[in-house]
Amino acid sequence: MEQSSLDTQLPAKQPILETTASSQLSHSQKVIRKLARKPVKLEWDESLLQKYDISGPRYTSYPTALEFSEVYQRDDYITCLEGIDPQKSLSLYIHVPFCQNICYYCACNKIITKNRDKSERYVENLIKEIKLVAQHLKAKTLRQIHWGGGTPTYLTLQEITRIMETIRNCFDIPDEDSTEISIEVDPRALKVQDVAKLASLGFNRMSIGVQDFDLKVQRAINRVQSFEMTQDMILEARKHGFQSINVDLIYGLPHQSLATFKSTLELIARISPDRISVFNYAHLPHRFKPQRRISDHDLPSAVEKLKIFEFIMERLQQVGFVYIGMDHFAKPDDELAIAQENQVLHRNFQGYTTHEEYELIGVGVSSIGSLGAQYHQNVRDVESYYELLEQDLLPTWRGVGMTMEDKLRKAVIFSLICHFEIDKNTINAQFDIVFDDHFAKELELLAPMITDGLVYDTGGFLRVTSRGRLLIRNICMAFDAYLNEMQVIKRFSKVI
Repeated sequence: MEQSSLDTQLPAKQPILETTASSQLSHSQKVIRKLARKPVKLEWDESLLQKYDISGPRYTSYPTALEFSEVYQRDDYITCLEGIDPQKSLSLYIHVPFCQNICYYCACNKIITKNRDKSERYVENLIKEIKLVAQHLKAKTLRQIHWGGGTPTYLTLQEITRIMETIRNCFDIPDEDSTEISIEVDPRALKVQDVAKLASLGFNRMSIGVQDFDLKVQRAINRVQSFEMTQDMILEARKHGFQSINVDLIYGLPHQSLATFKSTLELIARISPDRISVFNYAHLPHRFKPQRRISDHDLPSAVEKLKIFEFIMERLQQVGFVYIGMDHFAKPDDELAIAQENQVLHRNFQGYTTHEEYELIGVGVSSIGSLGAQYHQNVRDVESYYELLEQDLLPTWRGVGMTMEDKLRKAVIFSLICHFEIDKNTINAQFDIVFDDHFAKELELLAPMITDGLVYDTGGFLRVTSRGRLLIRNICMAFDAYLNEMQVIKRFSKVI
């Protein structure tokens, strides 16, 4: 659940990304696994966490979605699709906006309805969009598919089957066993016995939203989901060969305390997912209407929230998880952990990934994609989505093309957020600059962070310390040319 990143109302929650079972690793992957170094143990200083607890982007893109413009039009997107190298591999994101019930904390683009008939028209138009996109592509090799929402499992199995059949008819999937096909699952909206059908359709990765197991918290956010229900879903997924399970948690929710969240985390440890995403709840009722049902008085204090955060960081490391970055943890033998240690981790709208080279295409209302040096986003209103597709028009809303300066700053920010360092010589060679001259102002902004021990400059490298890793967003913000004070205050989530 990459929780709408709060740069804008993004379509997807954080997906489960690629993990390969040990028995299925290639020889080269096994060699890489042996090369992985011992994970860095997180450190933190409570006073520094408080000092730097400001709002900031999550950097699933650069420029962030706030910079997308309607100047970018459908023809720009079509030109981009047609220009993709035929040898390139593709990643496909499918957005399903429907939810049966509203979760009060949610900031995702969604449609709340119990009327299942409403999904029929959506599925018809989604299939049409997939076909239209494919018509403009010379590149047809698809290696990643992710279903996000909303609640993808709101759709019937027959509807999911139709969409998967369309994808297979429009794209080439060279090796079904190695293609990552993931889906966000709500255990309240999917029968345990239906997991077998998902597996038969090729799904091999699953992400489950939990948020918190405490009943009082669940009632306050209108999402009651028992531990047993969640455990049964995960066990069934394991039984049917799902290679990776991700679980989403949120801290800072109403009625949460250190004591209650300790209980939740111990239950999560029993389930033993491959990855855990722990998001900071951003209470922005002025932006997201459902959050107005959450009383400010029920939220944990800043002190209590910090205690919960510190416990999460400590406990997950104790039970064997590696801190990947931002809010994400993985087991040491997970591909994300291996990729990070070997400097091949990347970041996009689907979160952390080991495949920078894949071109990301988004389909469905409000979906976002990344093709070459361009970002594109579909219209957010479902009626507009229908109207355009029923005229055989791609439902493009807005986007942005990166300048060379954008590409430079993206490389710097993503290097920090994925690897906690910048190799100045590599950047100099790639962009024909002198790093310290080009970023003289940014290095001045970093000076207080260097003094506070969050980052240090070796001359050839900028490296984030173990105590600076939890504040990586602050460090990245120094290199963001688009930030202004009002954006930070009004549009972004808090760092801690």
